[in-house]
Amino acid sequence: MPAHSSYDAVIVGGGHNGLVAAAYLARAGRRVLLLERLPHTGGAAVSATAFPGVAARLSRYAYLVSLLPEHIVRDLGLRLTPAKREFSSYTPAVRAGRPTGLLVGGGTERTRESFAALTGSDREFEAWQEFYATTRRLAARVFPSLTEPLPTRAALRERVADDATWHAVFEQPLGVTIEERFADDLVRGVVLTDGLIGTFASAHDPSLRQNRCFLYHVIGGSTGDWDVPVGGMGAVTDALAASARRAGAELVTGHEVTGVTPDGGPGGRAEVRFSDGEREGAVGAEHVLVNASPQVLARLLGGAAAPPGPAEGAQLKVNMLLRRLPRLRDPRVDPREAFAGTFHVAEGYAQLESAYQEAAAGRAPSAPPGELYCHSLTDPSILSPELAGAGYQTLTLFGLHTPARLFGPDGRAEAEVRDTLLAAALAQLDEHLAEPLLDCLAVDREGRPCLEVKTPLDLERDLWLPGGNIFHGDLDFPFREDGADGRPGGRWGVETEHERIVLCGSGAARGGGVSGVPGHNAAMAVLGR
Repeated sequence: MPAHSSYDAVIVGGGHNGLVAAAYLARAGRRVLLLERLPHTGGAAVSATAFPGVAARLSRYAYLVSLLPEHIVRDLGLRLTPAKREFSSYTPAVRAGRPTGLLVGGGTERTRESFAALTGSDREFEAWQEFYATTRRLAARVFPSLTEPLPTRAALRERVADDATWHAVFEQPLGVTIEERFADDLVRGVVLTDGLIGTFASAHDPSLRQNRCFLYHVIGGSTGDWDVPVGGMGAVTDALAASARRAGAELVTGHEVTGVTPDGGPGGRAEVRFSDGEREGAVGAEHVLVNASPQVLARLLGGAAAPPGPAEGAQLKVNMLLRRLPRLRDPRVDPREAFAGTFHVAEGYAQLESAYQEAAAGRAPSAPPGELYCHSLTDPSILSPELAGAGYQTLTLFGLHTPARLFGPDGRAEAEVRDTLLAAALAQLDEHLAEPLLDCLAVDREGRPCLEVKTPLDLERDLWLPGGNIFHGDLDFPFREDGADGRPGGRWGVETEHERIVLCGSGAARGGGVSGVPGHNAAMAVLGR
């Protein structure tokens, strides 16, 4: 049980953002208690031995890092080793009956040659270079603002200082921008995918949710690079937990917060109630930082505040361990290059729209789009020396356009849709392989294939993500409207209607992804900075 009856700050939830907030507040001399429902900290950013008897630690949910600011790493003294990927992506295709594909990475000239071989000229390559030079300039101006007080729309636009780029990213649907810049369907699709990670939208969705998702996927680290965390995602949250403990924060796992009263504690402090499954308890808090979704916060407050609208996840996560990487039909590309970055499957521009329309109509996409990558090619430390020496490799598939609504409330229906989508996704991949992927799967100690599937409903059950949404809801642009207080509100975009309660999870403004940004900003709000 917690060591004290009252704290300066109580943090609800031990995911990476809660750990960031705990570390900052404890380093500032505050008495901090963090309560986590699960028997471990880390939330969705964990490593796990997913297959019995197999010594491979997979990043079970989140798996790459881009949005974690370097200054948070420095401030908290984190011992992390990010590894760069030499290859950004490979997208297989069949043109004129011949297997081919687009390989991005391995040097500028090699990328140029791949574009020319696929499209017949340098036009698309030059458009690609120009487009991503623009996003890098945008990243350099926007990313540093994420850990500053929330700017207004006008202030951020002035900071971007490029009206054409502002219009392309912040005002018109991403599909319009892509169609203006690129002609090849496959190239267009590769660009669009960054707007659809965990986001169910059409390229031309007038809500611009696809634009917001795209923005966060191209600004990380002021470059847009996505790095592999050496040791897996668990290495990130283990380092955060160690930093919080070194600073004096008290981390208590296996304790579920059951209710929060904003002014129910001694001296008008907030009261946080919790249970370890057998005993119940309560502590007072000057501030409560909620590293859970706005929906969970509304429930903890007893419905005193209406929860936000429904959230819905739209991804299928498949974790695998292979005895070897499969051979490709495209003879010009080494599988160790193709799978080292993002391997796009059924993600041509027209294919993405077709899959979206099918899912929006309530049908499982017949050709589910998805992307795969092999963590162990960049970081073999997640495998035992025996597995690594024998050539084993991990493989992660992240499927798009599989909204929670497809799986229904009935367990049997959920299993049927899951199995149907998995089979269809693997069939799309196998079209580009010289051997079936299932022939390459390793088996666990019981002889079962090393393959684990997580649907949006699994994420809701396992991690309390609303509707399985990995961002807790639609992402926001990183500004507040001119004249408005922002969402959820206040100077940092983390404040709620209750003075003592702030959000520090993905549901805060500028939340989403493994960034630590909401945790940092919530701590700054509590410290009055």
